[in-house]
Amino acid sequence: MTLRLGLLGAGRIGKVHARAVAATPGARLVAVADAMPGAAAALAAAAGAEVRDVDAIMDADDVDAVMITTPTDLHATMIERAAKAGKAIFCEKPIDLSAARVRDCLAVVADTGTPLMVGFNRRFDPNFMEVKRRIEAGAIGKVEMVAITSRDPGPPPVEYIARSGGLFRDMTIHDFDMARWLLGEEPVSVFAAASVLVDPAIGTAGDVDSASVILTTASGKIAQISNSRRATYGYDQRIEVHGSAGLVSAENLRATTVEVANAEGYRREPLLDFFMTRYTAAYANEIAAFLAALEAKAPMTPSGDDGLKALLIADAATESARTGRLVAIG
Repeated sequence: MTLRLGLLGAGRIGKVHARAVAATPGARLVAVADAMPGAAAALAAAAGAEVRDVDAIMDADDVDAVMITTPTDLHATMIERAAKAGKAIFCEKPIDLSAARVRDCLAVVADTGTPLMVGFNRRFDPNFMEVKRRIEAGAIGKVEMVAITSRDPGPPPVEYIARSGGLFRDMTIHDFDMARWLLGEEPVSVFAAASVLVDPAIGTAGDVDSASVILTTASGKIAQISNSRRATYGYDQRIEVHGSAGLVSAENLRATTVEVANAEGYRREPLLDFFMTRYTAAYANEIAAFLAALEAKAPMTPSGDDGLKALLIADAATESARTGRLVAIG
């Protein structure tokens, strides 16, 4: 089977997914749509695809599935249009910034029986996948605590910050999904502390840039998350899972494992610089999983419900950081 894809959105993340499609046997990018014709044309030319508008992609017989990488405020509408058009759907996170809007959107998806996968790419990172495999194999016994470190090398433009939905819905939402995945149990409460330590303009835009979060499940399992919009040493992405019989962890990635020692000490390669290099394999694995699930007519993972649950945690964390109180999730 060759999965023929239409891409809605030719921005930075759209380019990442176009490269992932090109690296996936059995997947082919057929058409690209974007509000900026030049961006659509450039990406289509690089991918060997056509430029079409959204209506043409939705109506096309040669498009089996759509990839939605538009701005967030268009995600839910595009999902609903694709579902009604009978297209399988891959959508970048989040489905929407409003949980009520997400629920309405997922009702349309359920009514049409359309496959929907949400883009929590970190589940498909080879190292994180191996951590999960070791947990499921019983290597550390019963999971008790999860620690996630996720720090960007630098903040996005303030214009983006102002419409992002805030740190917890934009950035930490990936970590909320990872916490759920690794804990194997739903968090029921959250305590979050957040500050503006990186750039005062982020605070002026109504957001924070540094945060610590503690999630707790009904059985008492704990996940702690550390976020910052600034890491001067590179893209800091680490996880650690402690269990009743041991610990499993995944460290940061570097361009090479070469280390030089001399009279000045030990020197190693710097960390990979951002998500487009750090998670290259994860994006490719994600598209391969989408294709495999369609071929097998299997449930999509991460699903729309996974997207909703991560957003509900983000909403609760936002409230906790605002009030300084422990907040129940959902």
